Amino acid sequence: MAGAGENSHGCENNSDLEEDRCSENDFGTSELGTKEYWEETYQKELETFKDIGDVGEIWFGEESMSRVLQWMDEAKINENAAILDIGTGNGAFLVELAKHGYKNLTGMDYSPASVELARNVLEAEGLTDVSVKEMDFLNCEGQLKGFDVCIDKGTFDAISLNPDNTEDGKKMYVQCLKDALKDGGFFSITSCNWTKEQLLERFGEGFEFVQELPTPSFKFGGKTGNSVAALIFKTIH
Repeated sequence: MAGAGENSHGCENNSDLEEDRCSENDFGTSELGTKEYWEETYQKELETFKDIGDVGEIWFGEESMSRVLQWMDEAKINENAAILDIGTGNGAFLVELAKHGYKNLTGMDYSPASVELARNVLEAEGLTDVSVKEMDFLNCEGQLKGFDVCIDKGTFDAISLNPDNTEDGKKMYVQCLKDALKDGGFFSITSCNWTKEQLLERFGEGFEFVQELPTPSFKFGGKTGNSVAALIFKTIH
């Protein structure tokens, strides 16, 4: 399991200084935006888990999970709230959510190896009542609905890096998110490719900004900035 430090694996743009805030076209596409890359990655992690029981890398590190869980505590998210982990990867966040007392959990990922890995990890933890679906979030065709909370740690980043139909994919993501959430539902996003201002613009229609979660800062050239943005939104219809 990855250490507790902030992990920006897969990030194409790690500068968040005021003068260096990137436009939507400042970073290019990447293999990190392809299904083939993630299938290969999670197939290796699945084999490692079966060999030695290591769940693999935690996207953005354990601190990223802790800050979202702390917000959920402060927001008094009910233990029976329907929660969707978008792009669940190895299922590590589902495990933490379950250990934190949340009972109505769903994870989804378009990588078959990721889904198998997440199911294996959950089973090893005795969490057999957590649902994990093999599904492309952008092509879920109305199968994801009625969630109180949707959580994204890096999936929107990956979609933004897809070499094919990048802009369409970003627009589809926003619409699919609206469809998945209940009216008044919450959306938590952690990103290393997009700044706070860019995320506020991208999710400006149909969502209300609730708060920014604290992330580690760094200093460069006498300026202070953050390599990761973590925001909470609420749906408004």
